[in-house]
Amino acid sequence: MNEHAATMVEIFSSIQGEGLLVGLRQIFLRFHGCNLACSYCDTPAAINNELPEYCAIEKTPGRADFFTISNPVPLERILATIENWQKGWPGTHHSISLTGGEPLLHLETLKHWLPHLRQIVPVYLETNGTLYEPLRETINHIDFVGMDFKLPSSTGHSGLWEQHRIFLTVAAVKNVFVKIVVDDETQDWEIIKTCEIISSVGKNIPLILQPKTTVNEKIGINPIRAMEFQEIAGNFLIETRIIPQTHVFAGYL
Repeated sequence: MNEHAATMVEIFSSIQGEGLLVGLRQIFLRFHGCNLACSYCDTPAAINNELPEYCAIEKTPGRADFFTISNPVPLERILATIENWQKGWPGTHHSISLTGGEPLLHLETLKHWLPHLRQIVPVYLETNGTLYEPLRETINHIDFVGMDFKLPSSTGHSGLWEQHRIFLTVAAVKNVFVKIVVDDETQDWEIIKTCEIISSVGKNIPLILQPKTTVNEKIGINPIRAMEFQEIAGNFLIETRIIPQTHVFAGYL
């Protein structure tokens, strides 16, 4: 077995639907496995304890014409796919998105993969913002970090504040933003706590308030409440944006 192969869920091309890179075209590498289990998770296949036997790969970028290959997937297969897309559709992709699940669970794989991937296009890490030691070992090969803060009210997780603070401190050397999912259960103190931690690292780090999207594609928070949260954040941070999951409403993968 290739020691640098990884258990993947899917490899596809689409627009980034969340955060500061919203609307840009990316190559998504979805890794299997996560160290958390958030109540609103929209990728249950990536966090299932049972390892997937196959990885789904788009043949044509953005066309959803998937075929499958056996897991684990070696770097050579990843590079062949990306290089083929770059030749056939030059200038289309802004970056590679490492997503999941939680990509940083695959530390040894990333340490080998990232220098090669980054030679093609910039690397964007989507992360739950808890595994700061793996981040330390890979941050030099990452260009953008989209980091979650997991609020107790919307995720079911508590006690992650210090992990988030340390993680953000490491990530702050790169282009980083923090994203929190908010809904009608979100409390003012959670917004204040989030902003206090972010501002202690850097007041110029952007915060994205992402309204929770329900299974019927409805926004799970009153718009006025979301703007009240934005007003609270304005007391601590320079930039706070409200951005829903745009890819859900636009019909993209």
